[in-house]
Amino acid sequence: MQKNEIPVIAIDGPSASGKGTIAQLVAKKLAFHYLDSGALYRLIALKALQSHADILDKDLLTNIARDLNVIFNDEEIILDDRIVTKEIRSEQCGILASQIAAYPQVREALTKRQRTFRQLPGLITDGRDMGSVIFPDAVLKIFLTASPEVRAQRRHKQLIEKGINANITDLLQDIQKRDERDSNRSVAPLQQSADARLLDTTLLSISQAQDTVLSWYNEIFAKNSSLNVN
Repeated sequence: MQKNEIPVIAIDGPSASGKGTIAQLVAKKLAFHYLDSGALYRLIALKALQSHADILDKDLLTNIARDLNVIFNDEEIILDDRIVTKEIRSEQCGILASQIAAYPQVREALTKRQRTFRQLPGLITDGRDMGSVIFPDAVLKIFLTASPEVRAQRRHKQLIEKGINANITDLLQDIQKRDERDSNRSVAPLQQSADARLLDTTLLSISQAQDTVLSWYNEIFAKNSSLNVN
């Protein structure tokens, strides 16, 4: 099988929409590889914070992107031989990652790295431009979203469960600002592509959203039993 024939499911959508959770569950169900593209931008943000780098220095951030010494080991993310899985999930890293993702040269530096994750038996990936830019030939493209209010509630719950204090009003404002920034950036803006299926999870449970994605995948490969979910 040629590399471009390896199936890819691309899930794009706004921050805190649940796309990462759904993507990981579907990846486990299908025994696919998983790529959290947003983690790469968060890793750049973390490195920038650690080195007190100027967030406006695009050349420096591009070099950080090219030189990232990162290993994705199941659910653990290892940066420079240190586990940083929880660190990169901070709100500060998320906000900075959204700013960094607007820099064209940073995105270009990460494109080749992201495409290396396309391996047998398949890949499921989530982000902002996975279906539109990184894997335009993905067999299934999904734009997964939810209302800003519901996304703020979900993010608040996640942070509280992790023992992190958070104000839901501030989270809602951050989400709305990030939506605006991601949607209006000049390169790879956040938007539903014409060939992507819309999945609004505002009123759906995690299991319902997962089942919808699996159903769509099965629908596409209905004639190929070797790729169907049992």
